[in-house]
Amino acid sequence: MFTFRSKIPVSVPMAFHWHERPGALDRLLPPWENVQIEQRSDSIDPGSRVVLRMSLGGLPLRWVAEHTELHPNDYFRDLQVSGPFSRWEHTHRFHTDDEGNCVLEDQVDYRIPGGSLGQRLGKSTVEQMLVQMFRYRHDTTTHDLIAHARYQERSPMKIAITGASGLVGSQLAPFLTTGGHEVVSISRSAGENTIQWDIKNQQIDAAALEGIDAVIHLAGESVVGRWTDKKKEAIRRSRVDGTTLLAKTLAGLQTPPKVLVCASAMGFYGDRGDEILTESSPAGDGFLADVCQEWEASADPARQAGIRVAHARLGIVLSPKGGALKQMLTPFKLGVGGKIGNGKQWWSWISLDDVIGALHHIMMNETIHGPVNLTAPKAMTNLEFTKVLGSVLSRPTFLPVPAFAAKLALGEMADEMLLSSCRMEPKVLESTTYPFRDPNLERCLRKLLGRQ
Repeated sequence: MFTFRSKIPVSVPMAFHWHERPGALDRLLPPWENVQIEQRSDSIDPGSRVVLRMSLGGLPLRWVAEHTELHPNDYFRDLQVSGPFSRWEHTHRFHTDDEGNCVLEDQVDYRIPGGSLGQRLGKSTVEQMLVQMFRYRHDTTTHDLIAHARYQERSPMKIAITGASGLVGSQLAPFLTTGGHEVVSISRSAGENTIQWDIKNQQIDAAALEGIDAVIHLAGESVVGRWTDKKKEAIRRSRVDGTTLLAKTLAGLQTPPKVLVCASAMGFYGDRGDEILTESSPAGDGFLADVCQEWEASADPARQAGIRVAHARLGIVLSPKGGALKQMLTPFKLGVGGKIGNGKQWWSWISLDDVIGALHHIMMNETIHGPVNLTAPKAMTNLEFTKVLGSVLSRPTFLPVPAFAAKLALGEMADEMLLSSCRMEPKVLESTTYPFRDPNLERCLRKLLGRQ
């Protein structure tokens, strides 16, 4: 029997409703585990099932769980139908403490396969896995609920997201739905809760955007890869043309949204050495700086129509599911990771959860408009970042990547993204009292990689 308990500073009904809403499972899956949701029910009613696809020791595995009991504001229970354990019964309990706060208790009655031998060999490993998993789950639940509680007096919103299937969007959407908001996707593909658009032909279903309260615009061609002329044009066009289409359409609506939050990037500032960069710092030089300036200016039609527009200048987003950290993990785990170039370039990093939290903060805070640096309070040099990651993974970091090798492999992208120095500070977030979840790099990486 395994039990993990945490106090959450919200009421029991609020915490229970969070678990009932679509998106809760997405938010609770540990990012270091290779797990995909294959099938789900949008409820925790008895009889509803979840099918997870994962790997165990490199072998593919399906875990089927069925909800068996539901007692609102008290507990709900699910049982493994098939999966890696001989037995797995998970009870989620909710209590109210003397101060009126929720005490969340996860209790798992499990049995390891293989009898007494399996118990002897696997017990400590499974216990450690459960501690890491439920520590992550409770931390995520707590911070998500605190974020939503700040605005619990507000009415639920209808929010449209472009790029909803990307690294940020795939977690932002479930974060918002667990807070009680309705989320629709703006996508090239047709589907349920989807508004279709075609950036190339500058077409979008404008009628479907009527009544939307907020739009979060994340879509754009990936910047990863060698920057050929064709790739650079795709990067620029996807951002500029997409934002132009969206801004003009929103400006022409009878009931436009109150706010448009557009993604931008740290590339706006270019390579600036040790200079501290705030939202008032001028643009830099280079391809990405030029793209970011044109990208942000493309939202002008919405701004001129009276819509509050904010530009989220993202730093290096940390998640083992994608982006820079995912690319770094394999060489670092093999013990062949190291600094890039001389390692003196500043890396402005931010956890994926803080990106999501900051986008929500910007959307809900009516005083925020214009550029907003989305980065942790303390940037790190590439050398410092390398040492911290190596320490978390318990691996050496003595094999540097020479600058010429990075340029040979990636060309212009290496110059502007890996070797350039950008020391951002999140002045707008700090001045509007955004509560960072992950301000410390080592603690952030330990949480993301299951090594707390």
